[in-house]
Amino acid sequence: MSLKHKLIEEFDPNGVGAHESLFGLPFDEETADLIIIPVPWEVTVSYSAGTSEGPEAIFNASTQVDLYESDIHDAWKMGIYMLPIPSELADKSASYRILARNYINWLEGGSSPEEAERFAAVPEIINTASKEMNDWVYEQAKKYREKGKLVALLGGDHSTPLGLIRALAEEHTSFGILQIDAHADLRKAYENFEYSHASISYNALKLPQISKLVQVGIRDYCQAEAITAKENNRITTFYDKDIKEDLYEGKAWKVICDDIVDQLPNDVYVTIDIDGFDPKLCPNTGTPVAGGFEMEQILYLMKQVVKSGKKIIGFDLVEVAPGPEGDEWDGNVGARILYRMSNLLGASQGRLNLK
Repeated sequence: MSLKHKLIEEFDPNGVGAHESLFGLPFDEETADLIIIPVPWEVTVSYSAGTSEGPEAIFNASTQVDLYESDIHDAWKMGIYMLPIPSELADKSASYRILARNYINWLEGGSSPEEAERFAAVPEIINTASKEMNDWVYEQAKKYREKGKLVALLGGDHSTPLGLIRALAEEHTSFGILQIDAHADLRKAYENFEYSHASISYNALKLPQISKLVQVGIRDYCQAEAITAKENNRITTFYDKDIKEDLYEGKAWKVICDDIVDQLPNDVYVTIDIDGFDPKLCPNTGTPVAGGFEMEQILYLMKQVVKSGKKIIGFDLVEVAPGPEGDEWDGNVGARILYRMSNLLGASQGRLNLK
């Protein structure tokens, strides 16, 4: 009997979740099929902070998630394991965040010439630190992919998945990105930060392997981003306003989902910014925007991606930020999205069966 089989035999999926592991599962990095990389980083956040604490908040809330899924039999048996949250990365994020915040305040205050010399070197310092973070993510993703593991990422702000996307780009000659988000994230070096949380889509499109970017729920964006989305034939954007108008006029969500899925190539990476959802589900996220989706709407869309036969090759969940002490709501919602997405990834990869 293999160690994994022994762990499965001894585990009670109906019992109380142990707080020592993600979802209370008994697996480790050797026995789990899916490895979650936590990235506690939010250096370039331009509004409210807190997303660097997202991985811990989701981990802590995860044992409240029941493991049973009616349409994926024994989903938990695939094995999900979250790597230890890297304290060194969290410390670096906190330190560089102070520097970036002061710089952003200077920009927002009118960029007074008197302090220009003081802040001149900040963008390069932050860009170097952010590149090092992305390189670390890349190395982690590559390490576990070489071991045959499925890999997903838990941020942190939306700058964090670039290293994972780069690692997957080395395995796939062509794939698409399905982006759930309130923001287009197509800004070039926003606030002079090359790896800004507002630039993840812009940066991902630099990779020639990205054949299509399909954005869903966008409702807060600048004119330059709108022009980019319109003129770049690799981008298709389903704006929140247009989706809602279709729904109000009687178009079924199933039909809208079919339209979205039709725009995707065969291989798909999914990036989920929690602010793509209705803010009542994520009130403490860094840049909340009125509008957005119910959780089950997006998870239904993801199920349709899998049922269509298209393959999800990886995913991330970012921008979850905990509330005041004792408030686990954002973490609880994030944990439920993470569990469902993990199992849909497994089903897409043929490691689980989806009804």
